[in-house]
Amino acid sequence: MPASEPYRIGVDLGGTKTEVVVLDPQDGVVFRERRKTPLVEGYHAVLNCVADLVRDGACRVPAANSCTVGIGIPGSVDAVSGMVRNANSVCLIGRPLQADLERLLGRRIGVRNDADCFALAECRKGAGAGYGLVFGVIMGTGCGGGICVDGVVREGPHRICGEWGHFSLDPSGPPCYCGNRGCIETKISGSGVEAAFAARYGESLSMKEIVTGARLGDPRCATAFNAFLDDFGRSLGGVISILDPDAVVLGGGLSNIDELYLAGVERVRHYAFHNDLRTPILKHMLGDSAGVFGAAWIGTGSAP
Repeated sequence: MPASEPYRIGVDLGGTKTEVVVLDPQDGVVFRERRKTPLVEGYHAVLNCVADLVRDGACRVPAANSCTVGIGIPGSVDAVSGMVRNANSVCLIGRPLQADLERLLGRRIGVRNDADCFALAECRKGAGAGYGLVFGVIMGTGCGGGICVDGVVREGPHRICGEWGHFSLDPSGPPCYCGNRGCIETKISGSGVEAAFAARYGESLSMKEIVTGARLGDPRCATAFNAFLDDFGRSLGGVISILDPDAVVLGGGLSNIDELYLAGVERVRHYAFHNDLRTPILKHMLGDSAGVFGAAWIGTGSAP
């Protein structure tokens, strides 16, 4: 194997689990491991967890080969201050994650938003392959987005390109951790739907229980689920009206809700600014592998 062809190490830092993958120059998986993310133990525990996974991965790279390292995080690194911002894993906010990891590892790394990693992976190897402009959506505990144009993820000068989750859909709505009210994330994320249900009915149900209840005809669950589908349609219809993407790819745990591709798409058609909407709204192909593969592919150069 020529020494000039790098291996790629990717880490997907999530709220529940952190995963590493090592890819050879042909994108074959050499090593893969998951660990529980130690969020409750705080920032330094998370930092060390990521660094240890990178070191474990680097041990699988042949000595003759260089490697790149990329980290996907649930937030972004501010281009000026170098601090993490807009992270739903709040222990990362205001911390110099990239600089601290580079210090611990003694090498340069790339750090990108996890939705950017998802969008890149699905465009390169998944449902978005072959499309020019793709809007990649993550709907889970939170709600994020990334934009991929001709195989390149657009980051933007503020590193917030595609962050539709923090557009205020309802200024009188519930407060969001970002400081605004009624953000899309408070409406169509799992945590947002659960919080709205509890506020309205005084009972805590999981998103899975709400969806199941709606399917079984429970009137409270049906009301909550209908609001979720309508907010999804209004939110994505607005994005499509602005971007006019060639395709939309849905990822995250909520992307497995079948109704999104039927009733949800009809709501999108209702709200988008076109009477014959043809934008394909696609389910992911790579599952929860997308983030870690995308992180590997956005990685930055070899050790100095």
